[in-house]
Amino acid sequence: MITFIIRRLILAVPTLLFISLVLFLLLDLAPGDPMAQMPLTIPDEVKQKMREALGLGEPVHIRYLKWLYQFFVVEPGYFLDWLFGTNMMEGTQRVVSWQFRSPVFDIIVQRLPQTLWVVALAYAVGVIIAIPIGIISAYRQYSAFDQVGTLVSMIGFSVPPFFSGVVVIVIFSVKLEWLPSIYDTTHVVNDWASMKVQLKQMIMPVMVLALQTTAQISRYMRSAMLDNLNQDYVRTARAKGLGEWSVVMVHVLRNSMIPVVTVIALGIPSIFGGAIITEQIFKVNGIGQLLITAIYANDIPMVQTITFIFAVLIVLFNLIADVLYGVLDPRIRYD
Repeated sequence: MITFIIRRLILAVPTLLFISLVLFLLLDLAPGDPMAQMPLTIPDEVKQKMREALGLGEPVHIRYLKWLYQFFVVEPGYFLDWLFGTNMMEGTQRVVSWQFRSPVFDIIVQRLPQTLWVVALAYAVGVIIAIPIGIISAYRQYSAFDQVGTLVSMIGFSVPPFFSGVVVIVIFSVKLEWLPSIYDTTHVVNDWASMKVQLKQMIMPVMVLALQTTAQISRYMRSAMLDNLNQDYVRTARAKGLGEWSVVMVHVLRNSMIPVVTVIALGIPSIFGGAIITEQIFKVNGIGQLLITAIYANDIPMVQTITFIFAVLIVLFNLIADVLYGVLDPRIRYD
């Protein structure tokens, strides 16, 4: 297993370097100038100094290598300094946002809790609900439970978040006046009463996002379970007198989880990218909204960093999915 993990880690390095190069070149070639919005009263020589300070006067390959160094060396170093109270990276240039004029990672860390409160919880809720629904729907194929599960999944697939978000706002906020329509990002949780307020404002965005996650994963779970329930090894296990619970929940479920693990693992990076549309609808001040404002403001360092973090997480969770494959089916380790 250790060799298997090391092999996958080695393969991940050129993949990430290639993604980083493509991302950097694509965004670098995009039209727009971060100095375009500066007041006309600023002298040209001052603008030139600001341009050089932002690294705009250097060749592309120098900027790319500098950005890689800042991303993989300087920013982790600053994190270690913060963690252990050291000053190894003192005076080193960090990745700076053109829009906020402050380090990109500091802004991301400020926005991350809002995204985790809503998007991560919605994903966890969606997975917890989807797996039992998929198992029961497959085991009781064409039953009333299966029909209802299929209907809810089709609704989750068919209705986009920008529509379902508006629908729940109209029902629960405008008509019934039960829940707030706008997420208050300044709210501080310090007692039970404030926790109840936090939970109330999280219900609608979590509901919208969890519906999509549940629809997707429950369908994969149902399909994988149906494939395995009709296999010869299941009939053999039943013929040997194995209990139905053991046949379904141990043998069938383990084999069915192999494709579902990929879907779950590859869905996790989207948590950190933020649910862009849902955050816009409910005014959640998270990573998704940060990415949108950075694109509008032509803040290339911020867009590069967020999209590359997203790519790193996808590669990382692909690796985790590969490792889980090896755990669930040892034959995969030797392919």
